[in-house]
Amino acid sequence: MHGLGNDFVVIDEVTSSDRSAKGLLPRKMSAELARSLCDRRLGVGCDQILRLVAPLSDKTADARMEVLNPDASEAEMCGNGIRAVALYLSRYGTKKTEYRFETLAGLQTVKMENDGQVCVNMGVPKHHAEKAEMLEVTTPKGTQFFTFWDVSMGNPHAVSFVSKVEAIELENIGPAVERHSRFPKRTNVEFVEVLSKKAIRVRVWERGAGVTLACGTGACASAVAAILAGHTGSELTVHLPGGDLKISWKGKGEPVYMTGPATEVYLGCWVL
Repeated sequence: MHGLGNDFVVIDEVTSSDRSAKGLLPRKMSAELARSLCDRRLGVGCDQILRLVAPLSDKTADARMEVLNPDASEAEMCGNGIRAVALYLSRYGTKKTEYRFETLAGLQTVKMENDGQVCVNMGVPKHHAEKAEMLEVTTPKGTQFFTFWDVSMGNPHAVSFVSKVEAIELENIGPAVERHSRFPKRTNVEFVEVLSKKAIRVRVWERGAGVTLACGTGACASAVAAILAGHTGSELTVHLPGGDLKISWKGKGEPVYMTGPATEVYLGCWVL
C-alpha cells in the first residue's frame, strides 16, 4: 500500500481469516528480516513495514499499528501509514467509517471520507521552543548552520524554512541532522518552502528510512511550524513530491487534522 508514494508492506495479524497466517513472523522482527522485506531489488520493497497486531492496552482500539523502518527500528507514528491501514481494514476487516489505532504516539482516530479521502486526528503537537533554533551540522561537504523548529507529532521533527526546497542537498544534510547529538532519539527532517498563506512545499528525510516521497507526520509538523512562525493560516495544503495533504490546526492545545488518500497496490500471502 502507499500514501502519496510513501509505501508500505502491511502485515495483518489481527483480522486475517486464515488463522494460520497469524504469528508467522517473530514478535520482535530482526534487522535482517526488515531489510530483506524493504529491499526493492531483493524483497517486496517499501519505506516502512506496518504490522497490525491486537491492542496491548486499549481494548477499544481496532488494532495496534507497529511501524518498522528498514533498519528494524520502531517509529512512534506514521501519518501516511495509518491512512493505509484504515483503508485496508475497511476492505478486508471490519467495514466501518471510523477506526481507532493504538500506536506508540497514543490512540489515533481515523475517519473514512465519502470522496475516498481519509481524515486522521493526529493528536496535539508539541513544540519544544517558541522560536527557531540554530544548529551546527557537519556534512560530507563541510560545516553548515541549520535553523529549525523542533516539533513532535508523537515522533520528532526538525523543520527548516528555505527559499527553494529543490536546492537542498537532502542526501547530505538529512542524515547529518537526523543523527545530531541534539536529537538523542534521532529526528525526521523537513525542508519547507512557503508558497502562500494557504500552501507550502515540503521535502522530507525520514529517520531510519531516508528520502521519501511523502511523510504524514512530517507534513503535519511542517504545517504546525509554518502556523507558529506566522507564514500561513490555520488551514493549508502541503505539497509533497508524492502529492498533496490537507492540514488543519487551530493552535496550541488543539489536535492537528490531516486529510489525504491511501492506495492498495496488491495483496499477497506468505509462502513457508
